[in-house]
Amino acid sequence: MEPLPTASADVVDFFQGWLETFAGYVREVDYASARPLFHPDVLAFGTHNDVIRGLDQWLTTQWNNVWPRTTGFRFVLDQTAILASRDGEMVTVIAPWTSTGYHPDGSAFVRPGRATMVFSRNGDGWLCVHSHMSLNRGVPQASHANRPVKAW
Repeated sequence: MEPLPTASADVVDFFQGWLETFAGYVREVDYASARPLFHPDVLAFGTHNDVIRGLDQWLTTQWNNVWPRTTGFRFVLDQTAILASRDGEMVTVIAPWTSTGYHPDGSAFVRPGRATMVFSRNGDGWLCVHSHMSLNRGVPQASHANRPVKAW
């Protein structure tokens, strides 16, 4: 059997940078800056919904229920795998992540999870066309911070 179609070093570098950029927008609660990273018709799964169709719905039903209520979101880059189609037109990123959640009394808890993101080449760049981000087993789903949104 052939090995998994791992991405080249330059593709890995690009997508690790993409993950760092996106994680920064999550930490800043900056929806406006994050939007261009995704196809407008993105299909997503998340903690608060099963299948989410479209970026606007994903933003209002998932991002807005999580980003302002957590802090410190980061992908664990040294545990991330990046696969690329043989023709170089699609990339899949499999990445654990961590963040901090907050109980109703304000006490913090570690909030780890994992993500699978699928990217399609679009013109000169890449857009995420599918994302599935979920918490690890046993992690409380609700977090109760209340941070302001930097930009819609």
